[in-house]
Amino acid sequence: MRFLSVSRHLLSIFIFLISNQGFGQIDHWETAVFADDNWQYKTGESGFPNDWFTVSFNDNSWNTGEGGFGYGDGDDGTNIGFTNSVFLRKKFDITDISKIDAFILNADYDDGFVAYLNGEEFARANLGTVGTPIAYNENTFTDHEANLYQNEQPEYFYMQNASSFLQNGENILAIQVHNVNNFSSDLSSNFYLSLGINDNSNDYESTPNWFVPPFNFTSSDLPLLILNTNGQEIVDDPRITAHLGIIDNGPTERNYLTDPFNGYDGQVSIEIRGASSQSFDKKNYSFETQNDDGSNNNVSLLGMPEENDWVLHGPFSDKSLMRNTLTYDFARKMGQYAPRTRHCELIINGDYLGYYVLTERIKRDENRLDIANVTPQDIEGDELTGGYIFQIDRDNQSLDDGWYSNYWPYTFYAFDDPDYDQITPEQSDYIQSYMDDFEAAMSAANFAQSYENWIDVNSFIDYILALEVAKEIDAYRLSFFMYKRKDSNGGKLHLGPIWDINLGYANFDYGCDNSPEGWSYDWHAVCNQQAFWLKKIVNIPGFRNRMQCRWTELREEELATATLLDFIDQTAATIDEAQERNFQRFPVLGQYVWPNSFVGDTYQSEVNFLKTWLSDRLDWMDANMGGDCSLVSVEEDLKSTLQAHVFPNPFASEINVLVESPAFQNGEIRILNTLGQPVLTSPIQANETLVLTNKNLPKGVYIYEIWVEDVRVKTASLVRF
Repeated sequence: MRFLSVSRHLLSIFIFLISNQGFGQIDHWETAVFADDNWQYKTGESGFPNDWFTVSFNDNSWNTGEGGFGYGDGDDGTNIGFTNSVFLRKKFDITDISKIDAFILNADYDDGFVAYLNGEEFARANLGTVGTPIAYNENTFTDHEANLYQNEQPEYFYMQNASSFLQNGENILAIQVHNVNNFSSDLSSNFYLSLGINDNSNDYESTPNWFVPPFNFTSSDLPLLILNTNGQEIVDDPRITAHLGIIDNGPTERNYLTDPFNGYDGQVSIEIRGASSQSFDKKNYSFETQNDDGSNNNVSLLGMPEENDWVLHGPFSDKSLMRNTLTYDFARKMGQYAPRTRHCELIINGDYLGYYVLTERIKRDENRLDIANVTPQDIEGDELTGGYIFQIDRDNQSLDDGWYSNYWPYTFYAFDDPDYDQITPEQSDYIQSYMDDFEAAMSAANFAQSYENWIDVNSFIDYILALEVAKEIDAYRLSFFMYKRKDSNGGKLHLGPIWDINLGYANFDYGCDNSPEGWSYDWHAVCNQQAFWLKKIVNIPGFRNRMQCRWTELREEELATATLLDFIDQTAATIDEAQERNFQRFPVLGQYVWPNSFVGDTYQSEVNFLKTWLSDRLDWMDANMGGDCSLVSVEEDLKSTLQAHVFPNPFASEINVLVESPAFQNGEIRILNTLGQPVLTSPIQANETLVLTNKNLPKGVYIYEIWVEDVRVKTASLVRF
């Protein structure tokens, strides 16, 4: 049956991708090959000739049957019984190749395939390496379920250069379909070949009713990321090699698909990332920029500092499209590292995938989380003591992935950097022992007197306040990052960086209270079992007093309601054009997407909900913060008595620094650029004028910070003209 209905929100809308070499104009689409046509087929019971997929191959001895070919799903035109693979050939005629500018293979398969046109490979998914022949008995990487029998749309594989694959007269479409193993419960193979016709001729058949023609997309006011996987499907694991081109003409210029790749033009390795988000139509990706030999290629993407590990976050259930970027932005402004982000639009193999957020992946790096890099050789002394990044999360890789707490609710600490497959036994033993000792101290009767020996209080306070603003459903339980510096650099446990807040700000409808009221750190005994030490630390009076002081400070600027609402409005304005295309591609406005608590009919209603909830949340936190800031002694004495004179401001090349305070002896001044990167640091002594000279600093706005030990006691802006 050629016409299947699919629900509106599952329709795929595909971009008409214009190459850098020129393009034609599609008038309409027609289909030359249908899944239920008669095909020549043969099951994979022995080896096949090397030329089985060419036009000249004689397939008269093969069976003839109605597609698709498979078993187990009830969607098969020809039931072939249990087999590991099936090989298919379909002849079809092309009337005039000059009338065809592009073609699309719609592939509905279980579990993987390789497709050839006239002997040339052009599409592949979940099976082997591009360009490498696949033996009849080879298995796929993972399971992959077919879609059509579930009333969902088959996958699209778009090819623009039709004349490179098709020819006038007889053509052959050859496809081999493989199972995940010899014992799989089903196999499916339904394939459609549709042609992009550049005039009003009608030489073929109408497309299936679920077929959605590409829509014309030529330019954007955001940078464009264009990925070409050479016919490979991007899967969860392993990573595949692909080509990435970035078009970024700057904030005041449009980015056209006909423009050259000027932001990046090279190799990447890429995979799908995430847990529950993998079930969404719109995927998240991790990728690494690489040299041609596969080695790391540290580059700056969209103005962010050079690195090679990146994340493409595709907001889907978060229909405001900005819960992550909002949180990361104010976390950075609070003085803690949080991933930098950039707005963009993504195209993969001609498939327009809407609005994305290019995001720094959390890792040790002087431009990211600036802690020591533990190497395999660091197995003793101070080098062994840091730095480590780890997180409370799911146990995804068995116990090799990390370790369980000795205390209920036995949270799982997962290695992150070094990862579980890089960390040495000595390093693993060290960080586990440190956390065991920390947890033992937190379980002791005198934990309130010893907690400061173990934790960096300022990072704990900032992380908790940032996460409480968002009130994310997985708070302190999943993607709960923490890190430890070397002993020679403080050596204490820090919380952060903050990560994965797309289910924050009431974007969930299960488990816990999603109202603007209540503390998420107090969920422990109710709906979200968190590390036992979290609530104990928050409820220490001295900690609570300092948290009250910090909250009051942040509410003046970084977390002021007007500041946050202005960021939301500015972001909505920046991505306004892209969000319209995004919701054409993924028409989920007005529809429930797990786990939405609010469903708005328009994008603006989603933004308004976020703003209203956030305003109410901030008001509630103001009224319920607790603590007494007046009881805080050392840090507040420093802040209240310290007078910092940094002048002239603006400055040309020399900066004078004079710090006056009866409680201050020595400390450090740090000058940061607008990305939060230190560009100049120097020790300072009280009541002595320090002259800093740096003629190489570019003109612009900077931030200076005065630090005493681990306490930032002063921060303000600084301008060089």
